[in-house]
Amino acid sequence: MSLISWTKEQFGTSVTIADEQHKVLFGMLNDLHDAVPKGDRAAIGAKLDTLVNYVVEHFAEEERLMTETGYPGYDAHKAEHTKLLETCGGVAAKFHAGELEITQDTTAFVKDWLVGHIPNVDKHYGPHLNSKGIN
Repeated sequence: MSLISWTKEQFGTSVTIADEQHKVLFGMLNDLHDAVPKGDRAAIGAKLDTLVNYVVEHFAEEERLMTETGYPGYDAHKAEHTKLLETCGGVAAKFHAGELEITQDTTAFVKDWLVGHIPNVDKHYGPHLNSKGIN
């Protein structure tokens, strides 16, 4: 069962690459969420690593677009990315060290972050990037 579903109304940024990457992130998060109750640590670890690595790539792409176009909200946006990456990196490291289990509370945390971040932060870069020819 899906934890989160992408809809244009709720999550659309008007920037195609960001929207497509967000859809991929949602799919990866749903895959991790669905793997958790099965208890297969190897599968959970692989899905967790795939998700975290993709988040790193996605954030780098967003940040590249913002810096190349002089987005005025870049510093605050980057700070939010950095904070989430530190949290996710710590969770992944503790999981792989056997110090932490990934639970559906973990996936719910990521979902809640996305539900708060994309509509309230990412959507703000859409008009700026669009004005610079990035659609």
